[in-house]
Amino acid sequence: MTEQNSELIAGRYQLVELIGQGGMGRVWRGVDQQLFGREVAVKEILFPAGLDDGDRATLLMRFTGEARAAVTLSHPGIITIHDVVEHNGAPVIVMEFIRGQSLAAAIRSQGRLPVQRVVEIGAALLGALTEAHGARIIHRDIKPDNVLLSKDRVVLTDFGIAHLADATTKLSRSGTVIGTPHYMPPEQLEGKRPTPANDLWALGATLYHAVEGRPPFEADGLHALAVAVFTRPHRPPVHAGPLAPVLDALLTKDPARRVGAAEAAELLASALRSSRSRPDTSAESSPHESDPPKSDPGESDPRQSDPRESVPVPFPDAATEHAPTPTEREAELPSPSPLPTPTAEEPASAPGTLRRPVPERPTTPPVAVPSGEDLISLGRPDRQGRAEGASTRRRTLTRRSAVWGVAMVTLAAGSVLTWKLTRDTPPDGGTPGGGSGAASSVTVVIGLDAPLSGGLSAMGVGMKNSADLAVRTSNRTGHVPGVNFEIKALDDEAAPAKGGPNATRFIEDEKVLGMVGPLTSGVAKAMAQPLGQANLVNVSPANTDPVLTLGPDWAKGSKSRPYTTYFRTVATDVDQGPFAARYLHGEAGKRKLYVIHDAGTYGTGLASGFGAAFTKLGGTVVGTDQIDPAQDDFSYLAPQIRASGADAVYFGGYYDAAGPLSEQLKQAGVTIPLMGGDGIFDQQFLTTNKKAEGDLATGIGVPAEGLEKGQDFLTRYREAGYPEAAGTYGPYAYDATWAVIEAVKAVVEANGGALPADARAKMPQAVSGLAFDGVTGRVAFDEYGDTVNRQLTVYAVKGGSWTTLRSGPAAP
Repeated sequence: MTEQNSELIAGRYQLVELIGQGGMGRVWRGVDQQLFGREVAVKEILFPAGLDDGDRATLLMRFTGEARAAVTLSHPGIITIHDVVEHNGAPVIVMEFIRGQSLAAAIRSQGRLPVQRVVEIGAALLGALTEAHGARIIHRDIKPDNVLLSKDRVVLTDFGIAHLADATTKLSRSGTVIGTPHYMPPEQLEGKRPTPANDLWALGATLYHAVEGRPPFEADGLHALAVAVFTRPHRPPVHAGPLAPVLDALLTKDPARRVGAAEAAELLASALRSSRSRPDTSAESSPHESDPPKSDPGESDPRQSDPRESVPVPFPDAATEHAPTPTEREAELPSPSPLPTPTAEEPASAPGTLRRPVPERPTTPPVAVPSGEDLISLGRPDRQGRAEGASTRRRTLTRRSAVWGVAMVTLAAGSVLTWKLTRDTPPDGGTPGGGSGAASSVTVVIGLDAPLSGGLSAMGVGMKNSADLAVRTSNRTGHVPGVNFEIKALDDEAAPAKGGPNATRFIEDEKVLGMVGPLTSGVAKAMAQPLGQANLVNVSPANTDPVLTLGPDWAKGSKSRPYTTYFRTVATDVDQGPFAARYLHGEAGKRKLYVIHDAGTYGTGLASGFGAAFTKLGGTVVGTDQIDPAQDDFSYLAPQIRASGADAVYFGGYYDAAGPLSEQLKQAGVTIPLMGGDGIFDQQFLTTNKKAEGDLATGIGVPAEGLEKGQDFLTRYREAGYPEAAGTYGPYAYDATWAVIEAVKAVVEANGGALPADARAKMPQAVSGLAFDGVTGRVAFDEYGDTVNRQLTVYAVKGGSWTTLRSGPAAP
């Protein structure tokens, strides 16, 4: 078809002008001459070249059948298809003509969009998808190009290439899949049968691109991109604010664990409420952060060379129904924005780091613990619970707001129980709580949130058992006269999408006066705001993101505690780089370091913090570099590291890149140790790196065996009969639970032996005033809710295993 062609399509649709063209389709503005000249969009599908007549006929039959099924959809968020016809052996779709621009064009022209606008777009698209999925139609190619933004509508297009959910036939010659790789989930890349979960991932990737200005995965070439989608977590969002937990939930790799449409709708509604309740600064950035690079305006058909374009397979990637004009279209190939190299002024860890499911809390490797005389304290012991002040004011690299909301149940004042503690003998004549003989008429529940299933369940179950041990100990000894404690454990699967609903369940239970957990900072961000609004105290034994206690602008010198109900018993990511610098400079005697990071928020933050601290100690950073973790060849770094004279390499990133990097450097003759943060402290680092011997990592906290009261804790843990190991965070979970118990005791004693009606509201202040000797040392909190006893450990690979080397406080 050409613009000069005056023939009618199907005898009624007159072409007026070409408005868009892609590698596999053309879109025309036309008029329906049988309906008084109504404007329509006419989409011509271009089948791949080289098809024989039989394959072409099969494709035509399948395509037109599926497109006609889409005609039955009626929803304001789905483009209306008026007709599906055949013209010159190819299908043509006639649709409503929408005046507006695609979401892709909006991103190109504006950069990343405001959070509230992206949430609104997401809610509209989810409604459209719910309608389509209800009709058993899977879209399969959701991306910014296929979202149209008109004056009053958000419209999803290109249902012409959708598959019915029960369609299973394929051309025998087809071993490929339909879709756009940057927005395709792992199961779709594998060519598995399409399900609604495919579309939800693509929705998450599309919203991510809109709010961040770049897709969640980027790599050079389709193969590298597929490897990244299959093996690496998505790039942590830094501008998404309350939308971030929604993105994390939608971009879950396992479709069985991916959030469903109903729960996604709840999360989007909560994010919308949160985004409306505060100023939206998501669009405030420097140009290099927000603006995708522009293509050469002379390109006539950028889709033909765009690796993010639909894979050319039996079905075409249809161009957007109302695509931008050829002069408006630009290639969408955003490359990573420049990242700063570590300097003395940059922060030890970028705030707002939403660390990925495995690396956030890597699977705890077996640790060989030396004898007591081999354990050496690094720096001064902090036995007096000295509060740590900020020693420096640092600039932030990136930031991510952690505030978001969930639907809450407001507890009416009259519904809060007043529990009077009495000493009545229980009906069975026994001793209440198995304790010292004091009778009890009240049970106080302590919530426990952790991953009790999935890849991180070993650590989650160890946390639960340790919390249970604290409760058993309190009940047995009658530590709080008249109070019997119980644990209410909820599984969050380490998924941020579970955090909000679990928080609501704890809030609704009036007997829950405090909560212990969660394991990951991502889940903590999803829980913190609703728990704070309900005055429900939360003490975590494992979260390490500084933003939870210091606010999103802490690294700029503006600390502000976002949640007065949130506390933690462990150090944070801001401590890891400086702690490693102290060890390498002071203990290992290294003076020249080569610093590398993976360009991610977590890795860049660690590298920057390390570089600043190492330089301050008198060391020299002799070189810096960044790698693409999606690649697998890092040998090119060996000559420059060797030439720099470096004594060691510090790497900011995760084990999946650190393992090959370390091995290749040593194979090339660079036989110096590589050190990283807890992102490399994982068994996988050892299994993927035959040259790991002598490499180092920092970990948050101290293993139980290295704690003064650790052996006693482990003995009581074993005697309690728990089949699972307590794990790294077990002792910290015990102390977190004991902090809640001590706070209840303080509230009871202050109220003359009775639990007041507003006991929950009094708990945060009670926790703030605590100071006691726990399993992990002095348990007390500073004005921001951080522990004053911030301990870390250096581990070394010895004999093919991680071995505890040094432990000590975060500050000298």
